[in-house]
Amino acid sequence: MSYNIPKDPNMLYSMINMMLRDKYDSLEEFCSVNDADMDEIIEKLKAAGFEYDAELNQFG
Repeated sequence: MSYNIPKDPNMLYSMINMMLRDKYDSLEEFCSVNDADMDEIIEKLKAAGFEYDAELNQFG
């Protein structure tokens, strides 16, 4: 994976939601542009209790 995601799930949650809010229309677009592993991001955040809501384009 090229994109260096934060190891701390709370930092990852904050960073991803900020990027989705300010720059990207979907998690898929974020991952595509940044060569990030979408499954890895979803798994890390799910383990911390966060779920992706595609309609809202954010984790909550």
